[in-house]
Amino acid sequence: MSIDVESAVREYIEKTVHMSLATVSSDAPWVCEVHFAYDDNLNLYFRSLKSRRHSQEIASNPKVAGNIIDKYGLGDPVVGVYFEGTASLLEADDEQNLAADCLKKRLQIEDDIVAEAADETGHQFYKITVANWYVFGRFGGTSGQKHKLEWNGGNK
Repeated sequence: MSIDVESAVREYIEKTVHMSLATVSSDAPWVCEVHFAYDDNLNLYFRSLKSRRHSQEIASNPKVAGNIIDKYGLGDPVVGVYFEGTASLLEADDEQNLAADCLKKRLQIEDDIVAEAADETGHQFYKITVANWYVFGRFGGTSGQKHKLEWNGGNK
């Protein structure tokens, strides 16, 4: 059975605000949790300090992967969204403002997060341009089936 992977991704990621983000440096993988937002083109945005391990690893190797999984308990069917892409630190420009708008709206942030990002030691904005999306679980197919969407930053 064929499913609309893009619709499944859009519907599912609306339901949670955190994602697991995987980075790698010197053949050593790392994973962390970050709060995220997204735009209409399914670019992912998050904030972090430059001193964090994942931020330092993105600076040296922008290739990332991750998943967005809602909580489920023992016996519940596993459902999740996965992605592969490229992460980048955003500079002070329109793209940073777009990231800030997305994050403020989605995470209900009232602070001036753009002003905080102007300070080198403050939380910075990162963008993940997704190359591939994957969905796994009960998205109209069989429970154990994984479906892929070649996204290429929205240029399907």
